[in-house]
Amino acid sequence: MAVPNRMRRVLLSTTAVLGTLLAGCAQFPDEHPRPWSDPPSLAPQAGPQPSFESEAPPPVPGTPGEEPAKPVGCEDPDPAVVATCLDPIGAIAVLPDGSAALVGERSTGRVLRVERNAKPVELARIPVDAGNGGGLTGLALSPTYHEDELFYAYITTGSDNQVVRVAAGDRPKPVLTGIPKGSNGNSGALMDDGQGALLVATGNAGDAANAADPKSLAGKLLRIDGFGKPAAGNPDPKTPVVVSGLTDPGGLCGTPGLGMYWVTDRLGDQDALFQMKLGQPLGAPAWTWADRPGVAGCAADPANVVVALRDAAALYTLSPAPDGTVTGQPAKVMEKTYGRFSAAALAPDGLIWLGTSNKDGGAPISSDDRVLRLEPPSGGTAGKD
Repeated sequence: MAVPNRMRRVLLSTTAVLGTLLAGCAQFPDEHPRPWSDPPSLAPQAGPQPSFESEAPPPVPGTPGEEPAKPVGCEDPDPAVVATCLDPIGAIAVLPDGSAALVGERSTGRVLRVERNAKPVELARIPVDAGNGGGLTGLALSPTYHEDELFYAYITTGSDNQVVRVAAGDRPKPVLTGIPKGSNGNSGALMDDGQGALLVATGNAGDAANAADPKSLAGKLLRIDGFGKPAAGNPDPKTPVVVSGLTDPGGLCGTPGLGMYWVTDRLGDQDALFQMKLGQPLGAPAWTWADRPGVAGCAADPANVVVALRDAAALYTLSPAPDGTVTGQPAKVMEKTYGRFSAAALAPDGLIWLGTSNKDGGAPISSDDRVLRLEPPSGGTAGKD
């Protein structure tokens, strides 16, 4: 039967529209890679989908018929991996342009400059005592790094915990000494506060009384200048102490421009994330983990905080409100993907750098321990522990 001209035009038009819609839907990761700026979907059960500027993302792990490429020795085909075959990572500080980072090994005290497609360069080897949770656990760039290329490290020595200033190829120079050392609670963390001062989170050296003692440097958040003195603008100009009450901090992060600072802390009965306001009491945690997953380094932007978990071998992402309360359900992501995460830092380009510590109580593969560079994870839900 002949189709009237008017009906023929309607059928042809409908067919064209359906063809366009189907063509727009039929895009698969290995045929039409998403642009680098499109955040990967990392729900709790999903594998990592890291991507980089000017680089296509890898195929989605778990795609039927695809076997993920595995490392051979120190050669790791994962495009998220920046450096391999390191000792367990204690801290990371990203360089101002985001293309490279300084990485500190906790137990050896080595500080290396790492970047993609280049061999790590050792800048310093700082003597440390890695027992009782100590070692090299904090790194921060000088506020004037673009001029002097100096950086700071938080270390444990045979007698105390210290902040030292380092110039590549030179001997470390102590700037703040006498931070108590104990049978535990020796870890610390560093951060440039964006105002020319250095924030220092210190452990309580295994004694809660230290954290409550205003004369002790243990269990505190300190704000110092480049010579270890109380920084200009401190609430009390006579002391570097700006917050008291920490136990065993694993990471320090924040958005200095907004005055928002976060610390991960390992308490006696739980792990916790605190928002800190300089000169005010520590207050209640913004979030707690009753199962003590081993909170370590953290990275934060104005809307999100990413916490590295050592024992749980995962990342935890939270979306705090400006007052520090966590909105929505946090997400546990990248679980058992790269093993134990120990360090985290946010780069100026919005990518996140991570370090692992699989040789320190984990199940290392041939290319461990590794430094990773990928987009901050998002998506998924997880209930409060």
